Amino acid sequence: MTLLQIASLLIVLAGVFGAINYLFLKLPSAIGILVVALLASFAVMGVDMLVPTLGMADQVRAIVLDLEFSDALLEGMLGLLLFAGALHVKIADLRAEARVIFLMATLGVALSTLLIGVGFSWITGMPFLVALVFGAVISPTDPVAVLGVLREAKLRKSLETKIAGESLFNDGIAYVVFLILVGLAFPSGEHHGSGFGYAARLFAQEALGGAALGIALGWLTFRVMRRIDDYSLEVLLTLGLAFGGYELAVYLHVSAPIMAVCAGLLIGDVGTEHGMSPTTRQYVDGFWKLIDEILNAVLFLMIGVEVFAVAFDMDYLVAGTLSIALALLGRLAAVAVPVLLLRPFRSFSPGVVRIMTWGGLKGGISVALALSLPDGEWKPVILTATYMVVIFSIIVQGLTVARVANRVGREPDLV
Repeated sequence: MTLLQIASLLIVLAGVFGAINYLFLKLPSAIGILVVALLASFAVMGVDMLVPTLGMADQVRAIVLDLEFSDALLEGMLGLLLFAGALHVKIADLRAEARVIFLMATLGVALSTLLIGVGFSWITGMPFLVALVFGAVISPTDPVAVLGVLREAKLRKSLETKIAGESLFNDGIAYVVFLILVGLAFPSGEHHGSGFGYAARLFAQEALGGAALGIALGWLTFRVMRRIDDYSLEVLLTLGLAFGGYELAVYLHVSAPIMAVCAGLLIGDVGTEHGMSPTTRQYVDGFWKLIDEILNAVLFLMIGVEVFAVAFDMDYLVAGTLSIALALLGRLAAVAVPVLLLRPFRSFSPGVVRIMTWGGLKGGISVALALSLPDGEWKPVILTATYMVVIFSIIVQGLTVARVANRVGREPDLV
């Protein structure tokens, strides 16, 4: 299939599945599309089992593999989604929660990766370094899933800023950690290297380089927008910043997700305040909200149909089920340790640990990272476990986090 045919198919299916959800299931839009896509995928598999001669599952599996989910997300959609999410987060709000967000996005990711890696190595018997790669795959909270849920759950402002800010930054940090661990665990793969010197250089290059590029490109775009009063052209400039900046970051081998977040934060705060007229601000905001909604729908559809890429081996399914508990344990450590370290110096909202643990949703980034791994004996179990964690996270946690926040937020925090 051509790129245009694939894009057309995804948009048509996202619209159809979205309508089915709206008329019958009435779930939150993105989660509903994921559920309908999953049900449709299982229906195709069921028909194929009943009438093997049709070969429907094989045909659909070929189309799904044609989608190249990992490349489509990591080198295309992710930049637009992160930029759109960062546009609506204010720097002043982030600054007030900076220490918490920084610790959760760095120390939290490291602790989660380590805990999950140790547990997964014990469950599956895989080498420790390879298990750490799995830990890095499912440690990041997905900003697309998290920000989508935050729109439905009316949380208090400080808690919403913590969750949104951490989700925007920790996936960029986790991606850098993933690249480092893949280089150590699969030295013959695409990302190769060894030793702590290599890891430190790569981390500095990716994380700091991505932030510097995002700030520089965002500032340059802001300076140009200050001299223009044409809303259509200014919308086009923000689109060029998101697309072009992300691809430039990939070309320069710096963190493209961190670039997109930093550029989006600068345009969404300084740019809207000092570089846009009220009319331009309204159009830019409306345009990126629409882009966010459309790409969210397409992304959750793609997650739903990626079930065709999963290996349904009983040992893998058992490992995946246990990995759900591992992921929650790792998330608890990523939240609780920073809160404990900072509690002597500041106060926290009631139930913050439990709400942020349950609200740390996994999503398309984890699936894309698992799919990007070099082929080998451990990739199928990592992919299956990752997919099960993501599906549980989006459907179960995503549909209940608002209820948990409303109930727990009125109780004293236990940690």
